[in-house]
Amino acid sequence: MQELKEKALFNENGDIEVAKRRMINGNTTNLNDFNNMKYNWVSDWYRQAMNNFWVPEEINLNQDVKDYRLLAKAEKTAYDKILSFLVFLDSLQTANLPNVGEYITANEVNLCLTIQAFQEALHSQSYSYMLDTICSPQERNDILYQWKNDELLLNRNKFIGEQYNAFKEHKDAFHLVKMMIANYILEGIYFYSGFMFFYNLGRMGKMPGSASEIRYINRDENTHLWLFRNIINELEKEEPELFKDEYKKIYKEMLYTGVKEEIKWARYVIGSDIEGLNINMVEDYIRYLGNQRANDIHLGYLFEDNREEPEAMKWVNIYSSANLIKTDFFEARSTAYAKSSALVDDLDD
Repeated sequence: MQELKEKALFNENGDIEVAKRRMINGNTTNLNDFNNMKYNWVSDWYRQAMNNFWVPEEINLNQDVKDYRLLAKAEKTAYDKILSFLVFLDSLQTANLPNVGEYITANEVNLCLTIQAFQEALHSQSYSYMLDTICSPQERNDILYQWKNDELLLNRNKFIGEQYNAFKEHKDAFHLVKMMIANYILEGIYFYSGFMFFYNLGRMGKMPGSASEIRYINRDENTHLWLFRNIINELEKEEPELFKDEYKKIYKEMLYTGVKEEIKWARYVIGSDIEGLNINMVEDYIRYLGNQRANDIHLGYLFEDNREEPEAMKWVNIYSSANLIKTDFFEARSTAYAKSSALVDDLDD
Protein backbone atom coordinates (compact mmCIF):
# COMPACT_ATOMS: atom_id res chain seq x y z
CA MET A 1 0.00 0.00 0.00
CA GLN A 2 1.42 3.37 -1.02
CA GLU A 3 2.25 5.44 2.04
CA LEU A 4 1.55 9.12 2.28
CA LYS A 5 4.15 11.62 3.37
CA GLU A 6 2.77 14.38 5.55
CA LYS A 7 4.15 17.60 4.16
CA ALA A 8 6.39 19.85 6.25
CA LEU A 9 4.92 23.22 7.10
CA PHE A 10 8.18 25.05 6.40
CA ASN A 11 10.27 23.42 3.70
CA GLU A 12 13.20 25.48 2.49
CA ASN A 13 14.26 22.66 0.17
CA GLY A 14 10.91 22.35 -1.54
CA ASP A 15 10.58 22.28 -5.33
CA ILE A 16 9.70 25.51 -7.06
CA GLU A 17 9.43 24.05 -10.57
CA VAL A 18 5.78 23.74 -11.53
CA ALA A 19 6.45 20.57 -13.54
CA LYS A 20 7.53 18.76 -10.35
CA ARG A 21 4.36 19.61 -8.46
CA ARG A 22 2.18 16.65 -7.51
CA MET A 23 -1.23 16.23 -5.92
CA ILE A 24 0.22 13.95 -3.20
CA ASN A 25 3.75 13.04 -2.05
CA GLY A 26 5.26 16.10 -3.71
CA ASN A 27 7.99 18.29 -2.26
CA THR A 28 6.11 21.54 -1.70
CA THR A 29 7.32 24.84 -0.27
CA ASN A 30 3.68 25.70 0.65
CA LEU A 31 4.14 29.07 -1.05
CA ASN A 32 0.87 30.37 -2.52
CA ASP A 33 1.97 31.49 -5.97
CA PHE A 34 -1.02 32.68 -8.00
CA ASN A 35 1.04 33.13 -11.15
CA ASN A 36 2.47 29.63 -11.43
CA MET A 37 -0.05 26.84 -11.19
CA LYS A 38 0.23 23.30 -12.48
CA TYR A 39 -3.50 22.69 -12.45
CA ASN A 40 -4.91 25.40 -14.69
CA TRP A 41 -8.52 24.73 -13.68
CA VAL A 42 -7.72 26.00 -10.18
CA SER A 43 -7.62 29.62 -11.33
CA ASP A 44 -11.21 29.49 -12.61
CA TRP A 45 -12.35 27.53 -9.57
CA TYR A 46 -10.78 30.00 -7.16
CA ARG A 47 -12.38 33.04 -8.77
CA GLN A 48 -15.76 31.32 -8.98
CA ALA A 49 -15.64 30.34 -5.32
CA MET A 50 -14.57 33.83 -4.22
CA ASN A 51 -17.36 35.41 -6.27
CA ASN A 52 -19.86 33.16 -4.52
CA PHE A 53 -19.57 35.10 -1.25
CA TRP A 54 -22.89 35.55 0.52
CA VAL A 55 -24.31 36.11 4.00
CA PRO A 56 -27.05 33.77 5.33
CA GLU A 57 -28.82 36.40 7.41
CA GLU A 58 -29.49 38.55 4.33
CA ILE A 59 -32.19 36.13 3.21
CA ASN A 60 -35.67 36.94 4.48
CA LEU A 61 -37.33 34.07 6.35
CA ASN A 62 -40.46 35.90 7.56
CA GLN A 63 -42.78 33.86 5.35
CA ASP A 64 -41.09 30.65 6.47
CA VAL A 65 -41.94 31.39 10.09
CA LYS A 66 -45.63 31.34 9.12
CA ASP A 67 -45.36 28.45 6.64
CA TYR A 68 -43.48 26.13 9.00
CA ARG A 69 -46.49 25.92 11.35
CA LEU A 70 -48.77 25.16 8.41
CA LEU A 71 -46.72 22.38 6.83
CA ALA A 72 -48.40 18.99 6.58
CA LYS A 73 -47.08 16.48 9.12
CA ALA A 74 -45.11 14.57 6.46
CA GLU A 75 -43.58 17.81 5.14
CA LYS A 76 -42.54 19.01 8.58
CA THR A 77 -41.04 15.62 9.47
CA ALA A 78 -39.06 15.55 6.23
CA TYR A 79 -37.97 19.19 6.66
CA ASP A 80 -36.64 18.50 10.15
CA LYS A 81 -34.90 15.22 9.36
CA ILE A 82 -33.29 16.36 6.11
CA LEU A 83 -32.09 19.56 7.73
CA SER A 84 -30.64 17.55 10.63
CA PHE A 85 -28.79 15.37 8.14
CA LEU A 86 -27.44 18.31 6.13
CA VAL A 87 -26.22 20.31 9.11
CA PHE A 88 -24.37 17.31 10.52
CA LEU A 89 -22.66 16.54 7.21
CA ASP A 90 -21.59 20.14 6.67
CA SER A 91 -20.17 20.18 10.18
CA LEU A 92 -18.30 16.94 9.43
CA GLN A 93 -16.96 18.48 6.23
CA THR A 94 -15.62 21.51 8.06
CA ALA A 95 -13.76 19.26 10.50
CA ASN A 96 -12.41 16.82 7.90
CA LEU A 97 -11.12 19.07 5.12
CA PRO A 98 -7.94 20.04 7.04
CA ASN A 99 -7.13 16.30 7.19
CA VAL A 100 -7.20 16.23 3.40
CA GLY A 101 -5.05 19.34 3.14
CA GLU A 102 -2.28 17.84 5.29
CA TYR A 103 -1.44 15.45 2.46
CA ILE A 104 -2.21 17.53 -0.64
CA THR A 105 1.14 18.85 -1.89
CA ALA A 106 -0.21 21.13 -4.62
CA ASN A 107 -0.41 24.50 -2.92
CA GLU A 108 -3.03 25.89 -5.33
CA VAL A 109 -5.36 22.97 -4.52
CA ASN A 110 -4.92 23.60 -0.80
CA LEU A 111 -6.12 27.15 -1.39
CA CYS A 112 -9.33 25.67 -2.77
CA LEU A 113 -9.72 23.33 0.20
CA THR A 114 -9.33 26.27 2.58
CA ILE A 115 -12.12 28.18 0.83
CA GLN A 116 -14.31 25.09 0.87
CA ALA A 117 -13.80 24.63 4.63
CA PHE A 118 -14.91 28.24 5.19
CA GLN A 119 -17.97 27.73 3.02
CA GLU A 120 -18.93 24.52 4.82
CA ALA A 121 -18.82 26.43 8.09
CA LEU A 122 -21.00 29.11 6.50
CA HIS A 123 -23.50 26.43 5.49
CA SER A 124 -23.72 25.17 9.05
CA GLN A 125 -24.37 28.76 10.10
CA SER A 126 -27.08 28.99 7.44
CA TYR A 127 -28.91 25.94 8.74
CA SER A 128 -28.67 27.30 12.27
CA TYR A 129 -30.07 30.62 11.08
CA MET A 130 -33.00 28.79 9.48
CA LEU A 131 -33.70 26.86 12.65
CA ASP A 132 -33.20 29.82 15.00
CA THR A 133 -35.70 31.81 12.93
CA ILE A 134 -38.51 29.31 12.45
CA CYS A 135 -38.21 27.14 15.58
CA SER A 136 -38.26 27.44 19.32
CA PRO A 137 -34.90 26.75 21.02
CA GLN A 138 -36.13 23.32 22.10
CA GLU A 139 -37.33 22.44 18.60
CA ARG A 140 -34.00 23.60 17.20
CA ASN A 141 -32.01 21.37 19.53
CA ASP A 142 -34.29 18.40 18.86
CA ILE A 143 -33.71 18.79 15.12
CA LEU A 144 -29.94 19.31 15.40
CA TYR A 145 -29.50 16.10 17.38
CA GLN A 146 -32.08 13.84 15.73
CA TRP A 147 -29.23 11.68 14.44
CA LYS A 148 -28.57 10.65 18.03
CA ASN A 149 -31.95 8.95 18.31
CA ASP A 150 -32.98 8.12 14.74
CA GLU A 151 -31.27 4.84 13.83
CA LEU A 152 -31.62 5.28 10.08
CA LEU A 153 -30.26 8.83 10.24
CA LEU A 154 -27.36 7.67 12.44
CA ASN A 155 -26.48 4.89 9.98
CA ARG A 156 -26.39 7.37 7.12
CA ASN A 157 -23.95 9.55 8.98
CA LYS A 158 -21.86 6.49 9.80
CA PHE A 159 -21.44 5.51 6.15
CA ILE A 160 -19.55 8.72 5.44
CA GLY A 161 -18.05 9.24 8.88
CA GLU A 162 -16.47 5.80 9.00
CA GLN A 163 -14.61 6.43 5.74
CA TYR A 164 -13.28 9.67 7.19
CA ASN A 165 -12.24 7.89 10.41
CA ALA A 166 -10.60 5.09 8.41
CA PHE A 167 -8.27 7.60 6.80
CA LYS A 168 -7.36 8.99 10.22
CA GLU A 169 -6.31 5.45 11.18
CA HIS A 170 -4.69 4.42 7.89
CA LYS A 171 -2.72 7.28 6.38
CA ASP A 172 -2.10 5.70 3.00
CA ALA A 173 -3.01 6.77 -0.51
CA PHE A 174 -5.73 4.14 -1.00
CA HIS A 175 -7.63 5.27 2.08
CA LEU A 176 -7.17 8.88 1.01
CA VAL A 177 -8.90 8.15 -2.30
CA LYS A 178 -11.65 6.23 -0.51
CA MET A 179 -12.17 9.20 1.77
CA MET A 180 -12.33 11.49 -1.29
CA ILE A 181 -14.91 9.21 -2.90
CA ALA A 182 -16.96 9.42 0.31
CA ASN A 183 -16.67 13.20 0.13
CA TYR A 184 -17.77 13.05 -3.50
CA ILE A 185 -20.82 10.95 -2.57
CA LEU A 186 -21.71 13.37 0.19
CA GLU A 187 -21.35 16.45 -2.00
CA GLY A 188 -22.79 15.06 -5.22
CA ILE A 189 -25.55 12.66 -4.17
CA TYR A 190 -26.58 13.25 -0.56
CA PHE A 191 -26.55 17.04 -0.68
CA TYR A 192 -28.17 17.31 -4.09
CA SER A 193 -30.93 14.89 -3.12
CA GLY A 194 -31.57 16.79 0.10
CA PHE A 195 -31.67 20.14 -1.70
CA MET A 196 -34.31 18.75 -4.04
CA PHE A 197 -36.80 18.44 -1.17
CA PHE A 198 -36.48 22.14 -0.27
CA TYR A 199 -36.86 23.14 -3.91
CA ASN A 200 -40.06 21.12 -4.07
CA LEU A 201 -41.42 23.05 -1.10
CA GLY A 202 -40.53 26.25 -2.94
CA ARG A 203 -42.33 25.25 -6.11
CA MET A 204 -45.38 24.36 -4.01
CA GLY A 205 -45.35 27.94 -2.69
CA LYS A 206 -44.04 26.99 0.74
CA MET A 207 -40.94 28.01 2.73
CA PRO A 208 -39.54 30.36 0.05
CA GLY A 209 -36.74 31.65 2.28
CA SER A 210 -35.51 28.14 2.99
CA ALA A 211 -35.48 27.39 -0.74
CA SER A 212 -33.45 30.55 -1.36
CA GLU A 213 -31.00 29.70 1.41
CA ILE A 214 -30.53 26.23 -0.07
CA ARG A 215 -29.91 27.68 -3.53
CA TYR A 216 -26.91 29.62 -2.29
CA ILE A 217 -25.62 26.58 -0.44
CA ASN A 218 -26.18 24.51 -3.59
CA ARG A 219 -24.12 26.98 -5.61
CA ASP A 220 -21.18 26.53 -3.24
CA GLU A 221 -21.58 22.76 -3.20
CA ASN A 222 -21.48 22.78 -6.97
CA THR A 223 -17.95 24.18 -6.83
CA HIS A 224 -17.00 21.69 -4.10
CA LEU A 225 -18.16 18.84 -6.29
CA TRP A 226 -16.21 20.30 -9.19
CA LEU A 227 -13.12 20.50 -6.96
CA PHE A 228 -13.16 16.89 -5.77
CA ARG A 229 -14.03 15.56 -9.19
CA ASN A 230 -10.93 17.27 -10.54
CA ILE A 231 -8.71 16.15 -7.64
CA ILE A 232 -9.77 12.53 -8.15
CA ASN A 233 -9.25 12.73 -11.91
CA GLU A 234 -5.81 14.35 -11.48
CA LEU A 235 -4.85 11.60 -9.04
CA GLU A 236 -5.84 9.00 -11.60
CA LYS A 237 -3.37 10.57 -14.06
CA GLU A 238 -0.53 10.92 -11.55
CA GLU A 239 -1.07 7.78 -9.47
CA PRO A 240 -2.54 5.16 -11.84
CA GLU A 241 -1.76 2.36 -9.40
CA LEU A 242 -4.51 3.79 -7.15
CA PHE A 243 -7.00 3.23 -9.95
CA LYS A 244 -6.34 -0.37 -10.82
CA ASP A 245 -9.42 -2.37 -11.72
CA GLU A 246 -9.63 -3.91 -8.24
CA TYR A 247 -9.61 -0.47 -6.64
CA LYS A 248 -12.00 1.06 -9.14
CA LYS A 249 -14.42 -1.74 -8.33
CA ILE A 250 -14.29 -0.70 -4.67
CA TYR A 251 -14.83 2.97 -5.52
CA LYS A 252 -17.75 2.13 -7.78
CA GLU A 253 -19.28 -0.08 -5.11
CA MET A 254 -19.05 2.83 -2.68
CA LEU A 255 -21.02 5.02 -5.07
CA TYR A 256 -23.56 2.26 -5.61
CA THR A 257 -23.97 1.87 -1.84
CA GLY A 258 -24.33 5.64 -1.51
CA VAL A 259 -27.20 5.62 -4.00
CA LYS A 260 -28.90 2.70 -2.27
CA GLU A 261 -28.55 4.41 1.11
CA GLU A 262 -30.02 7.61 -0.29
CA ILE A 263 -32.97 5.76 -1.82
CA LYS A 264 -33.63 3.98 1.48
CA TRP A 265 -33.52 7.34 3.22
CA ALA A 266 -35.90 8.90 0.66
CA ARG A 267 -38.43 6.13 1.17
CA TYR A 268 -38.24 6.83 4.90
CA VAL A 269 -38.46 10.63 4.95
CA ILE A 270 -40.33 11.42 1.72
CA GLY A 271 -42.25 8.34 0.61
CA SER A 272 -45.36 9.35 -1.32
CA ASP A 273 -46.87 11.70 1.24
CA ILE A 274 -45.17 14.92 0.10
CA GLU A 275 -47.12 17.21 -2.21
CA GLY A 276 -45.42 17.44 -5.60
CA LEU A 277 -43.27 14.33 -5.12
CA ASN A 278 -43.62 10.58 -5.24
CA ILE A 279 -41.03 7.96 -4.48
CA ASN A 280 -40.64 6.88 -8.11
CA MET A 281 -39.69 10.42 -9.12
CA VAL A 282 -37.22 10.67 -6.26
CA GLU A 283 -35.61 7.27 -6.90
CA ASP A 284 -35.15 8.08 -10.59
CA TYR A 285 -33.48 11.35 -9.64
CA ILE A 286 -31.11 9.72 -7.13
CA ARG A 287 -30.11 7.02 -9.61
CA TYR A 288 -29.50 9.74 -12.18
CA LEU A 289 -27.24 11.58 -9.72
CA GLY A 290 -25.32 8.37 -9.02
CA ASN A 291 -24.85 7.70 -12.73
CA GLN A 292 -23.58 11.22 -13.37
CA ARG A 293 -21.14 11.18 -10.46
CA ALA A 294 -19.71 7.75 -11.28
CA ASN A 295 -19.27 8.52 -14.96
CA ASP A 296 -17.60 11.88 -14.23
CA ILE A 297 -14.73 10.11 -12.45
CA HIS A 298 -14.33 7.45 -15.14
CA LEU A 299 -16.10 4.61 -13.30
CA GLY A 300 -18.83 4.19 -15.89
CA TYR A 301 -22.53 4.13 -15.10
CA LEU A 302 -24.00 2.45 -12.05
CA PHE A 303 -27.33 1.70 -13.68
CA GLU A 304 -28.45 0.99 -17.23
CA ASP A 305 -31.39 3.35 -16.90
CA ASN A 306 -31.50 6.95 -15.60
CA ARG A 307 -28.52 8.16 -17.61
CA GLU A 308 -30.46 11.26 -18.59
CA GLU A 309 -32.15 13.72 -16.27
CA PRO A 310 -35.65 12.37 -15.51
CA GLU A 311 -38.33 14.38 -17.30
CA ALA A 312 -40.43 14.61 -14.15
CA MET A 313 -37.51 16.18 -12.23
CA LYS A 314 -36.27 18.81 -14.68
CA TRP A 315 -37.67 21.52 -12.41
CA VAL A 316 -34.87 20.75 -9.90
CA ASN A 317 -32.27 22.18 -12.27
CA ILE A 318 -34.30 25.36 -12.64
CA TYR A 319 -33.99 25.94 -8.90
CA SER A 320 -30.38 24.82 -8.56
CA SER A 321 -28.94 26.55 -11.62
CA ALA A 322 -26.18 28.92 -10.51
CA ASN A 323 -27.08 31.43 -13.23
CA LEU A 324 -30.61 31.96 -11.95
CA ILE A 325 -29.78 33.00 -8.38
CA LYS A 326 -30.89 36.57 -7.76
CA THR A 327 -32.02 38.22 -4.52
CA ASP A 328 -32.32 41.72 -3.14
CA PHE A 329 -29.01 41.11 -1.37
CA PHE A 330 -27.08 40.85 -4.61
CA GLU A 331 -29.17 43.46 -6.44
CA ALA A 332 -28.39 45.91 -3.66
CA ARG A 333 -24.66 45.17 -3.93
CA SER A 334 -24.32 44.95 -7.67
CA THR A 335 -20.97 46.76 -7.71
CA ALA A 336 -19.24 44.68 -5.08
CA TYR A 337 -20.63 41.38 -6.32
CA ALA A 338 -21.11 42.00 -10.02
CA LYS A 339 -20.21 38.43 -10.97
CA SER A 340 -22.20 36.70 -8.28
CA SER A 341 -25.48 36.54 -10.18
CA ALA A 342 -23.89 35.38 -13.45
CA LEU A 343 -22.04 32.19 -12.71
CA VAL A 344 -21.17 29.28 -14.92
CA ASP A 345 -22.14 25.77 -13.82
CA ASP A 346 -19.07 23.78 -14.78
CA LEU A 347 -20.72 20.46 -13.96
CA ASP A 348 -23.14 20.81 -16.85
CA ASP A 349 -20.29 20.77 -19.38
